[in-house]
Amino acid sequence: MAETSKIKHWAAAAHTVDQTGRTLIEVGGIEIGLFKVADRYYAWRNMCPHAAAPVCAGTVCGTKLPSAVYEYVYGRDQEILRCPWHGWEFDLVTGKHLADDSVKLRGYTLEVEDGQIYLLL
Repeated sequence: MAETSKIKHWAAAAHTVDQTGRTLIEVGGIEIGLFKVADRYYAWRNMCPHAAAPVCAGTVCGTKLPSAVYEYVYGRDQEILRCPWHGWEFDLVTGKHLADDSVKLRGYTLEVEDGQIYLLL
């Protein structure tokens, strides 16, 4: 079976995402959140798999890491997206839910060229 070619859509200027760490766009009637984590960009559909909440409007934060009993270690700052409705936490790099990795955000492939971000659909 032949691979379907993807269409490149302009999404945003990289400096726009750099300034705030994220931006919300719409492509083909689909709302997509663009996020910058460290030096890379990621695109996630703005719909929580739990209850269809606008997940990309949630807080970008860190989370408590596995640690000893009665020890609370915070980490992964600016790598976690917390859903605004029910607090579900997702890894912004993989899209996976932190407690159940079978649950995942819908992701999209991005390309960055000459300071511009393109979404491949």
